[in-house]
Amino acid sequence: MDDLRVLVADDDSGMRTVLKKIIERVEGFTLAGEAENGKAAIDFVETQKPHVVFLDVEMPEMTGIECARIIQDMNPSTIIIFATAHEAYMGDAFEVYAFDYLVKPFKVERVIQTLERVRERLLPKPELTPKALTQKRPAADGRMMLHHREGVSFINLNDILLIQREDRATVLYTVGDGRYVTSDSLADMEERLPADVFFRCHKSYIINLNRIKDITPYGRWTYVVRLENTKQDALITHEKYDELEAMFR
Repeated sequence: MDDLRVLVADDDSGMRTVLKKIIERVEGFTLAGEAENGKAAIDFVETQKPHVVFLDVEMPEMTGIECARIIQDMNPSTIIIFATAHEAYMGDAFEVYAFDYLVKPFKVERVIQTLERVRERLLPKPELTPKALTQKRPAADGRMMLHHREGVSFINLNDILLIQREDRATVLYTVGDGRYVTSDSLADMEERLPADVFFRCHKSYIINLNRIKDITPYGRWTYVVRLENTKQDALITHEKYDELEAMFR
């Protein structure tokens, strides 16, 4: 895939120059254009279709929030990043699904981190080879041998609903109110489980995709996943939610 195209919309020419220089430093991005007011930003998005748009909030002719609503109607997959001196608009920004909200004066490293997260989300990831997939699935005949505090259990993979970090340990919840505490890390569990069934939705959670009941918003960047046959909920990040949605298309 070619570089991700970026539009910078801000009525302050100095700030546009600052963002331009930062964008040029980050691999995978190209400055596609600049806009000094909201209307020019919308015209550019409509014709050039950038992947990422930096928006100031207070701009002539149309505010950044108004621009964001229109851009979302045009293409909801466009990444919108607000860069503004006004914290008061943060709530409005996240209502229009902003990817991030940068408050001026921001550090260069902060912008670079945001762009790196955008790149990770948008650019294709290398596919696993068949050998790598095989290495990730050591469980035999749909069962797992699990060492835990009470001894060793053999668990049917289909019965595992949720795996989470809890009190510095890893806990498996299974059908029938089963609960197993193990010293294995989530990364260890992720390696042992089939990736087409078990999904690392958050740094602290792995869920069984076949047991999802529903997903509801929770905070700015997080959702709650409710699962069948358990009262235990999981959290899923905004980025992982997008990844999950793509899997079910």
